[in-house]
Amino acid sequence: MASSIWVLVLAILFISASASVQNKVTDNPADQLVAAINSNRTASKSSSLYSNPGLACIALQYIKAYQGECGAVGGPNAKKPADSEFADTFAPNCGVEISTLTPITGRLLGCQSNYVKPSVAFSEILMKNEKSIEILQSKNHLEVGAAVSGSDGGGPYFWCVLFSNGKSNNSFVLEGHVAKISRPGCFSGSNDDCSGAIALSRTFHLWPIALTGLIVLAYALGI
Repeated sequence: MASSIWVLVLAILFISASASVQNKVTDNPADQLVAAINSNRTASKSSSLYSNPGLACIALQYIKAYQGECGAVGGPNAKKPADSEFADTFAPNCGVEISTLTPITGRLLGCQSNYVKPSVAFSEILMKNEKSIEILQSKNHLEVGAAVSGSDGGGPYFWCVLFSNGKSNNSFVLEGHVAKISRPGCFSGSNDDCSGAIALSRTFHLWPIALTGLIVLAYALGI
């Protein structure tokens, strides 16, 4: 009986460790979204875009301006942050030199209750109509920045892509060449793992599996 209990304890520790490893987000979904964007552009004979971390950080601030109001994205109640917020709030929050702000040549924004893979967000959330495709494939863009974030440790989840015609070496320049990392959410080009709300959304999917495994193990041991 004692040996059975020890086996169960070790199993619990093993499952907990496995969950911890799984919860560590090693990929940045914003970078994956940029990859999907560039893959689509090159497939349609358009040029690949430079992933600008300064622009991407501003895309994350753009999301935060909605304060979790998913209903304000698209439809009759659609809203968008004022252009003045780029210089007044977004750039300072990211450490972007205001003098290097460049006009935005296109925006893609989507929101839904559940987190999905970047490829799905691209094809099913952001590419929702002909206008979106037109923005994506525009020849006016030279650089791109993408961001994804949840709200209050969970949904709704926002996806934002900003395009610009600035030059990579002198637009959206970061002070000290390092972006200010903010949470929750992540942005492309930051060389940073995505964490916060997105990681939590994956955590909750693991525990039903772990619990089922413990029940089966306990039954097998006759405990």
